[in-house]
Amino acid sequence: MVSYQELHRQNHKITELTNVLQHLLGDRSLCDSEITCNLFFEYVAAVKDHMAVTDNEMYSKLLGASDQKIRNVANRFMGGSREINRIFSAYLKRWCKLRSKRLVIKEYDVFMKDTQEMFDMVLDRIQAETEHLYPAVQKVTGDNREVA
Repeated sequence: MVSYQELHRQNHKITELTNVLQHLLGDRSLCDSEITCNLFFEYVAAVKDHMAVTDNEMYSKLLGASDQKIRNVANRFMGGSREINRIFSAYLKRWCKLRSKRLVIKEYDVFMKDTQEMFDMVLDRIQAETEHLYPAVQKVTGDNREVA
């Protein structure tokens, strides 16, 4: 079972990691540090885990609804999820060595632009989930505590 409280905890952690990483990555001399890389890959894992939970637990509930508006919400979020996963994967491929959990930054200014866009995309998604996805699932299930 996944609770809304757990989803909000995940969102808070992702937001908190984003805020810390923005400061650390903003200083070029800290980008290659072990601590920064560890936090960055903790962020990557948190985002992937959260996306997996929403993908696996929420859309099926909405797609089965009789209300077309609710099904449209599911379709929009599913499409957004595919796009976020595509962009996130391309970002990781370009800027990371996943096996050794290192950042590979050859062009710092381009890296920072891409990173800020990725952070903004994830934070926008979290806000949209909170404002639209969670209420839609709650409306369909009638449960304000558990998603699945």
